[in-house]
Amino acid sequence: MTEKHDNHASESHSSDDDHNHNHDHHHDQDHGHGHGHSHDTSSLSDNRLVFSVVLNLLLTVVEAVVGVYSGSLALIADAVHNLGDVGALIVAWIARRISRRQADHRFTFGYRRAELVGAVINLTALLVMAIFMTVEGVERLFDPQPIQTTWVILAASLATVVDLGTVVLLWGMSKGNLNIRAAFVHNLTDAAASIAVIIGAVLVRFFGWIWIDAVLCLMIAGYIVVMSVPMLKHAASILMNHVPRRIELAGVVTTLESFEDVEEVHHLHVWEIDEQHVSVEAHIVLKRDISLNELQMLSQQIRKKLMADWQVSHTTFEFEPPGSNCDRRDC
Repeated sequence: MTEKHDNHASESHSSDDDHNHNHDHHHDQDHGHGHGHSHDTSSLSDNRLVFSVVLNLLLTVVEAVVGVYSGSLALIADAVHNLGDVGALIVAWIARRISRRQADHRFTFGYRRAELVGAVINLTALLVMAIFMTVEGVERLFDPQPIQTTWVILAASLATVVDLGTVVLLWGMSKGNLNIRAAFVHNLTDAAASIAVIIGAVLVRFFGWIWIDAVLCLMIAGYIVVMSVPMLKHAASILMNHVPRRIELAGVVTTLESFEDVEEVHHLHVWEIDEQHVSVEAHIVLKRDISLNELQMLSQQIRKKLMADWQVSHTTFEFEPPGSNCDRRDC
């Protein structure tokens, strides 16, 4: 029989080329390529990220200065969070640049997962900031400090405008991209935090509720946790080669065994290379001995079926002869 290889390095070019090599043993590998249903953000300019970094860096300085001057813990917390946004945007930009590098002999799947690593870094940083804000908020709750509300309202209003502007810039880029979405969530939570700071300053000004500043700080921290944890779990699951949530292994087996010449499927593995590319590999036992041409046609049909049913963009099959005694622990 034959073994058909497709160099993993060609994955970065979304190539459908196959390279055939003759061998003595009875198995076949087929690597198919295609595009799933996810969004393509590669055409969007990185200038949006750079511009967002500049805006948020300026805002961080303004908020920190005004926060210290006015005595507002909520505004200082927002400034710290905003500094995290600057870091998040820089990490997102770097990861995005790295992810575009072509596959090579050491990274045969390419560098796509760099963006997932960037997302994990950003989301972890968000959670660390949430812990810091929680500690500070609890301390201030038991020791309220006077606040100069006019300065707080002005600074928070400026922050709201900048945060919402950044959210608009990143909205299109965040679709189908955990790396950019993590940075997007950073700024979305900042916008919500800035609005909360304004509300708090107004309540302090008109009702004298000094304690509301600490409460808002704790609420912002809680919001960060709620927004970040699910995304962090998603990014980590991809890096751990978790089966994509939209795919059922039993369903993939049913798809493979629906072909007339397929007797059984084992050693099935399904994972996400990144958010846009799902990979499947399996050992397939045949019902009968078939010719090389038939084997090639079967592998192509299976690949197309998996793409149509499960949006699988990369496949690897090893075909085994009828009655194969493959040791399923080792083969």
